[in-house]
Amino acid sequence: MKPINEKYPHQAELIVPPGATLQEAIDNLGMSQGELALRTGLSKKTINQIIPGHEPITYETAERLERVTGVPASLWNNLEATYRGRLAREKEREQLARARDWLRGFPLKDLIRCRAIEEQADGVSCVRAALTFFGVNSPEEWEAVWSSPQAAFRKSAVFENDPKAVASWLRLGERVGRALPCAAYDKEKFKEALAQIRGLTIEGPEVFVPRMKELCAGAGVAVVFVREIKRAPVSGAAYWLSPDRAMIQMTLRGKSDDRFWFTFFHEAGHILKHGKKEKFIDDDCQDGPHEQEANRFAEEFLIPPARARELSGLKTRQQIIDFARFIGITPGIVVGRLQKLNFLGYQASENNLKRGLRWVDEPGEGGVEIASA
Repeated sequence: MKPINEKYPHQAELIVPPGATLQEAIDNLGMSQGELALRTGLSKKTINQIIPGHEPITYETAERLERVTGVPASLWNNLEATYRGRLAREKEREQLARARDWLRGFPLKDLIRCRAIEEQADGVSCVRAALTFFGVNSPEEWEAVWSSPQAAFRKSAVFENDPKAVASWLRLGERVGRALPCAAYDKEKFKEALAQIRGLTIEGPEVFVPRMKELCAGAGVAVVFVREIKRAPVSGAAYWLSPDRAMIQMTLRGKSDDRFWFTFFHEAGHILKHGKKEKFIDDDCQDGPHEQEANRFAEEFLIPPARARELSGLKTRQQIIDFARFIGITPGIVVGRLQKLNFLGYQASENNLKRGLRWVDEPGEGGVEIASA
């Protein structure tokens, strides 16, 4: 892609007002503008404004011109529409050209790589493609939607440090989530779905990915996996696409099953416990009350408090495996909790009980797949 600040050559469209054709028509008839005004019943001022394109040819005026000049009204209407369209495109191009600096900071290469936007030949086209991707009309509207003070997700440190990268990652997921078939949100069904998904932690991604998406969609929660993009170190996000559709968006940051499942249930905690107007981003800076509450939800859902008391007594690899099997989760989650509690070192041999996860491929926006590493 060429540098954004390069002055790209642009050959402007030939913008000819329909009044120029009208002037030719009356010249061929040997008719003055004053006589045209008299014959059409329009004022001389109106004719004087139409000729240079300052005033449009209305449908009524076109009918009058047809009767006086013999030129079909449809031609005058087409000339007028073409002229106004070209004026609008040129005005838009000038506005977009002034907005090229706004593109700085967006991960355009990542967005092109996943085919969310197409590579463009010039800076103006890049601005237009980026605005279309975000579904906004101008950089001002982008700021209003993504950087407004009332946007809850701006509390995230990672968003404040690189808002354009994080917004791009969020928008990738949002576009996919809106397109997914999804029932209306049902809190009780979502709780039931989470209980079934907890049991899926022992399965590989070829089993748990489609099943967790299906279960959540049936409860009104779209689940989307979006590959990490540069300068957006995010593990997951939870937000509402509409009052009856929630969204959980995740990466594979950390690439291990313990982190994956904790992130998922953390985001689920936000959906169950927190407001529909807020958007939460998991960026490892979880010092707010909502983040702490979502952490507790994930911890207690995966390892119930009554069983968590037994964690300090797990000293061997087999004890960890047996404990995980008894409570119905994958051993990697238990290892992750033991490490968080400093009961087990990250270099311990039991660390390999965690299962790695990886992206299979990336055929396009929203088309990523997950496999065991």
